Parts: sequence; structure tokens; C-alpha cells
Amino acid sequence: MVVKLPPRPPGWRWLTGHLGEFSRDRLGFMVRCAREYGDMTRIRLGHHRVYLANHPDLVEEVLVAKSRHFIKHFALRLNPEILGKGLLTSEGDFWLRQRRLIQPAFVRSRLAAYGPAMVAAADRVLDEWQPGEARDVAKEMARITLDIAAKTLFDADAHGSAGEVSGALQYMLDSYLVRFNRFLLPVPTWLPTPRNIAVRRARLRLDAIIYGYIRRRRQCGEDKGDLLSILLHARDEGDGTGMTDRQVRDEAMTLFLAGHETTALALSWTWYLLATNPEAEQRLMAELRQTLAGRTPTVADLPQLRYAEAIVMESMRLRPPIYAFGREALDDCEIGGFHVPKKATILMSQWVVQRDPRWWSEPEKFQPERWLDDRVHDIPKYAYFPFGGGPRLCIGNTFAMMETVLVLATIAQRFRFTVAAGHPVVPQATFTLRPLHGIPAIITPRARTEAPPSVSLEQLPFAS
Repeated sequence: MVVKLPPRPPGWRWLTGHLGEFSRDRLGFMVRCAREYGDMTRIRLGHHRVYLANHPDLVEEVLVAKSRHFIKHFALRLNPEILGKGLLTSEGDFWLRQRRLIQPAFVRSRLAAYGPAMVAAADRVLDEWQPGEARDVAKEMARITLDIAAKTLFDADAHGSAGEVSGALQYMLDSYLVRFNRFLLPVPTWLPTPRNIAVRRARLRLDAIIYGYIRRRRQCGEDKGDLLSILLHARDEGDGTGMTDRQVRDEAMTLFLAGHETTALALSWTWYLLATNPEAEQRLMAELRQTLAGRTPTVADLPQLRYAEAIVMESMRLRPPIYAFGREALDDCEIGGFHVPKKATILMSQWVVQRDPRWWSEPEKFQPERWLDDRVHDIPKYAYFPFGGGPRLCIGNTFAMMETVLVLATIAQRFRFTVAAGHPVVPQATFTLRPLHGIPAIITPRARTEAPPSVSLEQLPFAS
């Protein structure tokens, strides 16, 4: 039998494969592979065989049609102490059970209840800003989303302890990146190196906070309408059992990280793109004046904030917080006519596919309008997949979109940003897509006006 293999770029080394080039310029390397070697490219990162899938049909084949042939890739198993066996890392029947237990947290009625907390968290941070001062937009968005994550997940106020919590989260994520970059010769997590000791201390600080919430909530038994209440009260339809404290901790940590890091990045990149595209900002302000006229945005306003939503979608196309993710083959299989051996990783990059000129006109240009006209109907389904897809589509995708649009509308009515002159804002592909050296900007206040009446909650665009 003839085995058809994808093309392999030159320049690989006997021991490291393409790891050197991949590590030096992760985004550029993946783009070059796609443009020069086609829809499927075969590379090697150390001893790991990796296939880059660069076509929407291949992405759909992996995530949907042949999803049972794959599990999450090796990189997510490098630091099991961070996320444990949460939705992001678990597999099989256990993952399916957890997904069903958590799903009620993201139905329409629950989502609508989180809106006021999102807006209030943004307002608390904005109240500290002074006209004309310089702030790092990325850090400010992280403060807001941390506050939102704490309130919606634990019904807690993280505003005062944001520094400690955010610092511990950031250190653990940075350590994950270091470990990923050293996966050719990984240092065992049990070895008492300075970094391993510091990671363990950061995890223990976070665990103490989360287990404290769990313990106090179990003692009072109250349903406070937050995500923690749902995790604690969820019961399996088959045997009636719930989650252990460890399972609740793992899911809470997963939701906490997902609700904090990625949403903060989506907002940060959105503000950078708006600051460098004044026409889009002007159109956004016109929509906000017409819909809100200065009043606080609500979940019920979302159907009217179509351009604001288009801005967020276009931002996540050009600057996806998750720029690539992978699936590991459970057995030998075939994708796009190519042989994929067992344990090989299929790597799918939003950064690559979402700026492919075959699917996107002027792909490098920030054009929110493309989401509001007929062009969007001609785009293949998986030419845009910021939240993944298939059975493992991000469970919090609607939550994240609601949060991003509401926070965007809240801030835009009160302030505008001018990116510091001469400061390069460079995408850095770490665990997520972060702005290297941040996004320093000058803050300028806006004036507020009167408000029109609100729209009905029945117009919510969410699935039940």
C-alpha cells in the first residue's frame, strides 16, 4: 500500500527537527509552511511528529468528521498541576460527563444574569483612570476580566486581591510556556528546581483561594446564581452523583483561566486595532450614541450592537487570543488524503487560516464591515474558528462574546485610547497571543448623553 505523506519543509535537524525555526518565529514559520508547502505540511518538533492543517476542510475533518480519532495534544499535558482534569484537558466518557454537568451554566437565562456584573467590573476600573494618564491597555483589560471571572464564577470581589491572583495566574502560564519550549529535554515537575518550587507555590496560593470558596459554599449550601453554585449542585442524570471538591476545583480553574486570560487579550487587541483604525472607532461611537446615548449597556442591548460585535469578531480574526491548537491521533488515520500516524499531532492555526487570501479579501486589513454584508456567507465554515469547533467547541463562547461586547461598549462611552507613539505593539505567540511589551496608551475621556429606553430581554440572540 502506498502511503501518501504531506510535504516537509527543508532545514530540519536530526535531533530537534524544525524546533529551532518554530521557536524563533512561531507565527511566521506556520504562515510560511502554509503558503509554500500547501494545505498540509509535515514537520518535527523534537521527537514529536506534527502536521500543520491549513485548510478549513481539513480543520473540519479533524474537529468534526473524525473527532473520535483524536484527543487533546501533548502540550496540554505538560503541566497537569495547573488545570488538572478540567474540560480543557480531560477526555472520553469523563469529559462527556463533565460537559453535561457544566452545560446548564451557559444557558440563556444564566448568561443574562451575568451582564450587570460584567459592566460593573468595567466601571470600577474606569473610575480609577485619570484624563491624560498613560496606562497599559493589556494590564487594564486583565484587571477587568479578572474581576468579572471572580464575580461570575465565585460571586466574589477580586478587585482588592487582583494583584495576588493575577500574579499567580501569570506566573503559572509563563512557566507553562517555558516548559513547552523545553519539551525536547523537559525537567520533571517533581524536581525541586527554583522554577518548579515557584510554580508549586503559585498553584498552592490559587488552590487555597478556590478551595476556600468551595468549602464555604458547601457549608452554607446557598445557590448564589454564579458558576460555582452550578458546579456544586450539578448531578449526573444516570447515578445522581455530583462532583468531588477536586473536580470542582479543576473545572473552576479552567473556567477562571479561560474567562480571564483569553477575554482580556481579545479586548486588548480590539482596543489596539480601534486605536489604529479611527474610521472603525467613529462608526462604533455612532452606533453607541444611537443605541445607548450614554447609558449603561445591558444584555438586552446586544442585538442592536451589531457593529460592536463585528469589531470583536474581526479583532479575533486578525489577533486570535488562541492562535493555534492541536489534536493527537489515537490511531493511524487519514486526513485530507494524507496518512496521519498514531500519536502524531495535527496543528490547526487560527492565525494562519483566518488570514488566508483564498477566503478573506484584503486579509491583513481590519474590516469589521465584512461581518455585516454578504461576504460573510461565502466564507467556509472553518475559515474562522476562534473558539475551536466540533464536539469540543468552547463551552463559554457565548459568555465570552457577551462579556467582550459589553465591556467594549462600557469603556468606549467613557474613554478613548491613543497608543504611545513609537512603541511597537508586536504579537507574541506564547501559550496565548500576547502583546510583547504591552500596549501603553494615553487615556482621553468622552462626554456622556441621555439614554433611550431599553429593549426587551426576549430579543437575546442566545441559544437555550
